[in-house]
Formats: sequence, structure tokens, C-alpha cells
Amino acid sequence: MQDLLTRAHDELRHEPIEQRVRASLGAETILDSARAILVSEPRRVVPSFAVPVEDIRSELAMAPAINGEAPAVLHPGIPFSVHTAAGEPVSIADRVGAGFRLADEDLAGYVVLDFDAFDEWHEEDEPVAGHPLSPFHRVDVRRSARPVRIELDGDVVADTTRARLLFETSLPTRFYLPREDVRVELHPSSTRTYCPHKGHASWWSVDVGGRRREDLAWSYERPLPAAVATTGLMAFWDDVVDVFFDGERRRRSDNAIAEAMLDEFGV
Repeated sequence: MQDLLTRAHDELRHEPIEQRVRASLGAETILDSARAILVSEPRRVVPSFAVPVEDIRSELAMAPAINGEAPAVLHPGIPFSVHTAAGEPVSIADRVGAGFRLADEDLAGYVVLDFDAFDEWHEEDEPVAGHPLSPFHRVDVRRSARPVRIELDGDVVADTTRARLLFETSLPTRFYLPREDVRVELHPSSTRTYCPHKGHASWWSVDVGGRRREDLAWSYERPLPAAVATTGLMAFWDDVVDVFFDGERRRRSDNAIAEAMLDEFGV
């Protein structure tokens, strides 16, 4: 199934949704649509909203195209102006290239929208932050008594039989541990990141092997409902540490899409 999903990322994908979608600039509502769809261009990891032209309350104007080769994976850190499907960029209000008309007959009359070009988004009356959420992406948290040990260069950083395992579509399993089972001192970092599925992450540095390791762990102090079971627990950056689960050292991910998402969100 994962192979099928990965291959689908090379295709133009779209899915209708029933939620009313609104976007604003300042106090002005720029678009309001009950006919929105989710669109993902080839190799783009997360979807974008697209709405009929008639539901945009602003004049559209042609915008200059951005030429150049697109990267292998278009994670959320890649600008919206980089496109892998045929079409033409358009400006909305004073935002240059905030829309894109795809040259696809199934999407005729729709404009794909740059999420970051607008100040606020809502689905119905709920705010949406980060990027639109895919209906095919889920987050599940499960308790586990199987032992989890975190090491860095041979030093044990944490050891527990009270972990919470977070399973997220297309991403590696994450291990969230009680702070009482962390063996090193945690130092709060100024770094903050945001995941649209889990919320705002606080980052932590630790002293291991006689030196400070910056931003080695994170926690969700007030997570979104999907991740509420991880509240206050610690997860460690397993591109840096070694994770031993049930006595076996875990292999690091070789999924290009997962790695691109981890590089962008860090969680």
C-alpha cells in the first residue's frame, strides 16, 4: 500500500470536500466557497485548496511564471511558485502568483491557491493553520509496555516501558516518553515548529557526552486533539539518536517523502 501511495505522488491528484472554505487578507474575505477541492500537483506532499473562479472576491491577473527545475519532492518548504503540472500563475488581490490555473480539463474553472499568500484560513468556522489537511492522512497514538531506549553515541538518554507510539501516515513511528524516564537534563530551546495535525512543538536541548546537543527533542504541551495523548511527553530526533525498540535497533527511514517532511517540520 505504501508503494502505491508513493507512486501516486507522481500524479496530479484532486479530491472534492464538503467543507466551506474561506481565506482572508486582513479584515477582507478574499474567497468564500462551498465547492472547494483539494489538489496536489505531482511530487507535492501536501494538498492545496482550489476553488471556482466565481468564489474569489477579487480580480485575477496574469503573473510571471517561475522557470527552473523542480526538486524531487515538493514539501511545504518549497514555494508555491514552483510547479510540476502545466498551467498558468495568476495574482489575486495584491498577492503575485497566489493562484495557479491548471491546464487540466477536470479542473477547468478552478484556481489552486497558495496557502501562505493569505492571512487566515477557515474550514467552516474552524481556523486552519500550516496547510490544508488531507482526508487520507491520519495520526494514531497507542500506549506500549515494550521497552524503548534512546542512545546517543553509546550514552543512554532515556529508557522506558511507558512509551506512547505515534503512527502517522507516510512518516516513521515516533516514540513519546515520560519526562521522568529521560536520564539527561532537558534545557528549553527557543525553537518552535508547527504541525497542522499535532500543533505547536516546543524544542529541547540536552547535555550528552560532555557537550550541549541543541534541539534534540521536542514535546507538545498543548497538542491538537489527534495528538492529545502525547501531552508533555518527549520525543527525540531519531535522525541523530539511536532508538532501540523491544530490544532491536530501529533502521532509519529511507522514504524520500518522509525525509522531506521531517526536514521541513522536524516532527
